[in-house]
Amino acid sequence: MLSKGLFDYVNVMESSLDAASTRLSLISNNLANSNTPHYKRKDIRFETELKQAFIRANGDSVDAKVKRLDLTSLKPQAYTDYSELSFRYDGNNVDVNNEEGILAKTEIKYEGLMDLLSKNFAQIQAVLK
Repeated sequence: MLSKGLFDYVNVMESSLDAASTRLSLISNNLANSNTPHYKRKDIRFETELKQAFIRANGDSVDAKVKRLDLTSLKPQAYTDYSELSFRYDGNNVDVNNEEGILAKTEIKYEGLMDLLSKNFAQIQAVLK
């Protein structure tokens, strides 16, 4: 992780990109196993953890909260979604249409974060020149 201060927002975006990348990998695995009997879909918890970290961070502004975020404790946690439930006879709970929707949403989020990160570095580079 980059040093604090100038790169506070970059560090938050880095953590978010890591989570999006992990989710993309899990979705790909879910889709690959959509016809595997008794397979249960996997996902991660990150957005709610990040939101809770912002709530816990003391500060009057977003900038102050970002400076106080403990990103080392924010790691995407994979879990099995509805492990006890299945809507199919073979015990699998992967809905391909749902996975494709989540995949599209995650890809858009990932591309947006990459664009934002690129613009952030361009601003830093402009200041350094």
